[in-house]
Amino acid sequence: MLDLKAVRDNPDWFRTGLGRRGQAEAIDRLLEADARRRELTTRVEALRAEQNTASKAIGSADGPDKQKLIEAVGLVSAELKLVEPELEAVEAGLDRLLAETPNVPHESAADGLEEDDAVELHRGATEIRDFAAEGFTPKDHVALGTALGILDIERAAKVSGSRFVYVLGDMVLLELALVRHALDILMQKGFLPVIPPVLVREEALFGTGMLPDAEDSIYKTQDDLYLVGTSEVSIAGFHMDEILDEADLPLRYAGYSTCFRREAGSHGKDMGGMFRVHQFDKVEMFTFTTPERSWEEHEFILSIEEEIMGNLQIPYRVVNIAVGDLGAPAAKKFDLEAWLPGQDRFRELTSCSNCTDYQARRLNTRYRSGDPALGNVMVHTLNGTATAVGRTMIALLENHQQADGTVVLPEALHPYLPESAHVLTPRT
Repeated sequence: MLDLKAVRDNPDWFRTGLGRRGQAEAIDRLLEADARRRELTTRVEALRAEQNTASKAIGSADGPDKQKLIEAVGLVSAELKLVEPELEAVEAGLDRLLAETPNVPHESAADGLEEDDAVELHRGATEIRDFAAEGFTPKDHVALGTALGILDIERAAKVSGSRFVYVLGDMVLLELALVRHALDILMQKGFLPVIPPVLVREEALFGTGMLPDAEDSIYKTQDDLYLVGTSEVSIAGFHMDEILDEADLPLRYAGYSTCFRREAGSHGKDMGGMFRVHQFDKVEMFTFTTPERSWEEHEFILSIEEEIMGNLQIPYRVVNIAVGDLGAPAAKKFDLEAWLPGQDRFRELTSCSNCTDYQARRLNTRYRSGDPALGNVMVHTLNGTATAVGRTMIALLENHQQADGTVVLPEALHPYLPESAHVLTPRT
């Protein structure tokens, strides 16, 4: 959430920043609620002090004076019974406003309120194949996966409903290869591998800003636990309510987990295949760092995502997401969009976001600054997808398919696969 003191000290900066999201009025609502809270707090404190003073005086008074003091205390108590509930309501409203107000976008985040306002920055080295020049029409991943005997969507629908898939045979080995490939790269770059819980409490989801922002897409159990849509949630909560040592930063984690999303409101969109499913696996990067180096870390995470995509020889482009399409916690976000021949367009495969101190303030995660004047400072948190397994397998199948129906997997994955799985072959 935003730093309310900073909003109070420099409201115009926050209005301008959130104005780019179309939410400048949120600052005025915050300031109005904050002013009312401080006004009521002052009044409650004054009444309590008056009540305490009069109550003490009653003990040493007698006669008419004592009766007057009792009456005065009664009047003060009666007013407190009116003012205290109002203060509680105003505080609750202010907390709700803070929870709902998004982060201020970085000045370098792309302008615009729509998804199509994202700005392409550059493309990867792998070129888009000209399948027509090669003499055949590319198939989509569903047709390929069915012919190869590695995907079964019909049986998944029978067992679980739409947006589920059975992954079979060499596709399972491919998934594990993708995970190990990503983890090996991340470990070399200082990330600690983590298999986190996939069921979390409400506090963890609130801390990352998934609540209330993305509530419709989250599964909740009867035990008041939530299934994570990304291991970002579990890892962000790892240091909740902790004070870290500056010398230990940055702390980098690579979380591998199954993820769950309801995809509420997306009926009819990407219904076929495994592009948009309720259950998927992912390797996620998460960093706790200082404000001074968070933007450098953002570029670092992006470079890792590009390295992985380059190794897999997937054509991609990097786009700077428009401020209106940012999630509530993010100040800036890059997407890596892979070219999918089956859809004849670029689609999001991975992303990385700098959430500055927005999540840390909700999670109460700080570090001991070396500057005595600063004391304990909120960390900055960043996240990025190293490998979204399902979508990456789609990109691999579609981009590396051959005219004879085989799929030749990139050499970067060969060390993680049996030789028989270097080339996926249709069932006879």
